[in-house]
Amino acid sequence: MHDHILPETGFVRLPQVLKVFPVSKSTWWAGVKSGKYPQPVKLGLKMTAWRVGDIRALIDEAGA
Repeated sequence: MHDHILPETGFVRLPQVLKVFPVSKSTWWAGVKSGKYPQPVKLGLKMTAWRVGDIRALIDEAGA
């Protein structure tokens, strides 16, 4: 299901993450803070993203 939304490799921003892992922004950030969800990567001063591999692993783990 998420294969057509996520690129093969690289990084995705939060709106794309939330399309494939539908939780609220506040739930997502609480999960990041607690370690439940993957840590973001700073790509610039105001740009935060997540590794596609980390998001795919999270989805696979949640579906297991």
